Amino acid sequence: MAVISFNPKQVNKRLLAVLSDRARDIVVSRFGLGTDTERKTLEAIGAKYKITRERVRQIENYALATIKKSDVYQKEEGTMKELREIVVSLGGIVCEEDLLNHISSNEGVQNHINFLLVLGDFFKREKEDTQFKHRWIVDDEVANRVHESLKKLYENLSDKDLIPEGEMVSSFLDYLKDISDRYKNEEVIKRWLSISKTIKRNPLGEWGVSSSPNVSARGIRDYAFLVMRRHGSPMHFTEVASGILDIFGKKAHTATCHNELIKDERFVLVGRGLYALKEWGYEKGVVRDVIKNILKEDGPLTKEEIVAKVLNERHVKENTILVNLQNPSYFKRDTKGRYVATF
Repeated sequence: MAVISFNPKQVNKRLLAVLSDRARDIVVSRFGLGTDTERKTLEAIGAKYKITRERVRQIENYALATIKKSDVYQKEEGTMKELREIVVSLGGIVCEEDLLNHISSNEGVQNHINFLLVLGDFFKREKEDTQFKHRWIVDDEVANRVHESLKKLYENLSDKDLIPEGEMVSSFLDYLKDISDRYKNEEVIKRWLSISKTIKRNPLGEWGVSSSPNVSARGIRDYAFLVMRRHGSPMHFTEVASGILDIFGKKAHTATCHNELIKDERFVLVGRGLYALKEWGYEKGVVRDVIKNILKEDGPLTKEEIVAKVLNERHVKENTILVNLQNPSYFKRDTKGRYVATF
């Protein structure tokens, strides 16, 4: 958290003193600068004074202009420069929420900082849109580079991609090769990544497309996927349910978990209640189908070769594989004693 040399509430008290009582009350209400930190709408303030929302807006704009023309404002130049240096230290462009939280966790203090940012000539606020969150900018050139690089980064991601944070930082830096060295550190890069609404970090710290269920987990299936991906090898559905509770604090009934895994294409049943991820190379189907796929890919194989390959795909008894091979409706031997599929 940043250490600031000024008291935001005291600075704003001096700035607001140049206004009339009504204008001051409107500004305080609009920005949540009083004991009530809720930022009031134009309509709510208009109802209080029995004026239109447009009139409230006019008074607000006039009040801000009055403050900026005052001698008191000129005397706070040091305060504005200090705020500017904080934004620069965070990357020259920073998500509004990150900036305010970096300075204080207190909502009232955050409102006062926000008011100073609105007043300051150094600062430009870009509103939230479909691609980016609300953000504050003090370096337009850097901001443009960050915006374009985030767009390119998103365009090169698929819905299934899950990228470790270190790799994502490196990939993003590849798009920002000419950026100033003062910004080339991991914390700044991660803050820039957090500006994006199309790219997001999942609960396990991996990055991907925000709309992907692997990133924005919404139910048991998504949490199960993340648990199994973290585990790295097949898990029994009871273990998956326990993992969801241990890692995410989400209660998952074992029976419900089993049913959800069965219905999702990302999971493959590889043994009695044992599941693996399809992305690990496992294919859906019973043992017979697994044998068929192996023979289709590798050609005729001996019994021993088939058993070894199937056991890499399924956690079953060897005899189960042999019983399937003995069914002439599905498999037969060639002249060299190797098995081929007949269906």
